[in-house]
Amino acid sequence: MAERLPHLLRADAQSNRDRILEAARTLFSERGLDVPMRVIARRAEVGPATLYRRFPTKQTLVDEAFADELKSCRRIVENGCADPDPWRGFCAVVEDLSVLNVRNRGFVDAFMSANPEVATFSLHRTALLRLLAELAGRAQRSGGLRRDFVIDDLVLVLMAGRGLSSTPPVTREAAARRFASLAIDAFRETDTNSTLTRKAHLVRR
Repeated sequence: MAERLPHLLRADAQSNRDRILEAARTLFSERGLDVPMRVIARRAEVGPATLYRRFPTKQTLVDEAFADELKSCRRIVENGCADPDPWRGFCAVVEDLSVLNVRNRGFVDAFMSANPEVATFSLHRTALLRLLAELAGRAQRSGGLRRDFVIDDLVLVLMAGRGLSSTPPVTREAAARRFASLAIDAFRETDTNSTLTRKAHLVRR
C-alpha cells in the first residue's frame, strides 16, 4: 500500500491538472479571457489552492491552455510564407486562420490582447505579424494582393470572423471557410478595386 501511495498521488495531481486545463479552455472559448480563476476552479471541481498550486498566475494557465493553438497558428503562418507563390500562401493563411479562429474564441482573445496577464502572447504576436507583413508585401509585388492592403485589414477579418463561433458547431468550419473565401475575394488585386476608407488601427504590437 505504501508503494502505491506516491503513484496514486501523482495520478490524482495529473487528473486535477487535466481538469483545470480542460475547464480553462472551455471557459476561455465561451467567455473570453475575463473569466475569474475561481470560476475555472469551480468548473474543474478543484479548490482554488489546488488551481494556484498548479498554475500560480493566469498567464501560466493561458500559456498552457493554448499551447497547441499557438503552435498551430505559427505553423499556418510559416507554411504560408514557405509557399513559392506568395498570393497562394497568403490565401491559405487567411483560410486556415479563419478556421482556427472559430474553433477557439479564447485563443484569439489571448493572441490579440494587450492584457499584461497574457503578455507572453504579445511576443508571439509581434513575430507572426512581422512574418505576415512580409508575406503580404511579396503577395502585393506579385500582383495578387491589392496594393492598399495593410496588416490591420487581416486583423479586421479575424475579429469579424469571431462572430461565427456562435453558429452551430456542425456548420462552423464550413461557415469559416466561406467567410474566408469572401475576404480573399476582397483582398484580391483587380482593375475594379474601389478606394478604401481610412485604415483602422487594430494591431497592438
